[in-house]
Amino acid sequence: MRYRRLGPSGLQLSELSLGSWVTYHNQVDVDAAVEMLAAAFDAGINFFDNAEAYALGKSEEVMGQALRRLGWARDSYVVSTKFYWGLVREGCTVNRRNTLNRKYLMQAIDGSLRRFGLDHVDLVYCHRPDPHTPIEETVGAMSDMIRQGKALYWGTSEWSADEIRAAWHIADRHHLHKPVMEQPEYHLLHRQRVEKDYARLYEDIGLGLTTWSPLASGLLTGKYREGVPAGSRASMDSMAFLRDRLTDARRNEAVAQLAPIAAELGGTLAQLAIAWITKNPRVSTVITGASKLSQLQENLGALAVADRLTPEVMARIDAITAPLAQ
Repeated sequence: MRYRRLGPSGLQLSELSLGSWVTYHNQVDVDAAVEMLAAAFDAGINFFDNAEAYALGKSEEVMGQALRRLGWARDSYVVSTKFYWGLVREGCTVNRRNTLNRKYLMQAIDGSLRRFGLDHVDLVYCHRPDPHTPIEETVGAMSDMIRQGKALYWGTSEWSADEIRAAWHIADRHHLHKPVMEQPEYHLLHRQRVEKDYARLYEDIGLGLTTWSPLASGLLTGKYREGVPAGSRASMDSMAFLRDRLTDARRNEAVAQLAPIAAELGGTLAQLAIAWITKNPRVSTVITGASKLSQLQENLGALAVADRLTPEVMARIDAITAPLAQ
């Protein structure tokens, strides 16, 4: 395993990390989480990503229970959470969901720490931008989480370049803790924001990236070339919004064209897709997901494939995927 600095900070994250969206609680119970966290840790992974909204808080509970059973030293791993969506889905939701106001944020961090069973998280993100809350209020609340020792670094997820820059300048002007990382979707078919929109931010403020969805929700594994297989993510009712994108004919044809390249490199399509992301030096870590140990082990094999990605191979991959990338 190799390690990279998280943006301008001194924190080192493993090149690959393990996330919990969709899987924890829904597909992965505490026993399975213990098994996969242990395997990931043994392979050198030190960053485990989560969010308040994942399984409405249950994902944090599963990860927290697994971490307690594993008994690792707290300084040996990095754990994250994210806030915006909230946990309330019915009844009075004012100030309790789809917001980044101070009241919600300061109560949300306390709730997450209870579910994790931790006294602090290492990374905390604003899960989406909130156009209805003054950005000064959000920046102040996030900075206070760090000042209070409840989180160590803060950042954003799926914010625009202008929103990130505004937050950074407000923090700089008022001597508050600045955002150091962004968590964007990034894969072979989704590149615009990472490669173009954020381009100036890497040099201007040192922005780090903890990217998600390296396999485009499974599309880049090739599993959707013949439709939606039973047991796949797209077969879940809660993920129905992904089906049209995952079964898109042009995208699946591109995946078919990538298969021979993966084979030439001695890897799978999934390994090729993950390896391609690691070639971007702006990415601090690639968040991978797995519902079973075999998937985690396959993902780890991407590191060997990355070493075989020559400029010529990268150009071949780009010729196939860039025309379809968003």
